[in-house]
Amino acid sequence: MQEASLSEVLRVMLIVLLIYFGLKLIFRFFGPLLLRYILRKVGKKFEQRFGQFGAPGEPPRKEGDISIDKKPKKTPKSKKDVGEYIDYEEID
Repeated sequence: MQEASLSEVLRVMLIVLLIYFGLKLIFRFFGPLLLRYILRKVGKKFEQRFGQFGAPGEPPRKEGDISIDKKPKKTPKSKKDVGEYIDYEEID
């Protein structure tokens, strides 16, 4: 079994620290570029997948076309009687 000398331990620690700070510096400069690249690719995939904003069954609309969508009719809410209102007075 071999024993590590102090100089070898310091050398290994120095190499590890240099690699750590080197990678930290590289990611600081190239991280935003990498993130921008990834976001562009995701945006392109999103555009390809969803295309134009329209319902799946509708044909794509031409620029300048106007369409008016009607609101669906509201169903009347049930008028169930929850209970009766009791008026009260405070007693001193």
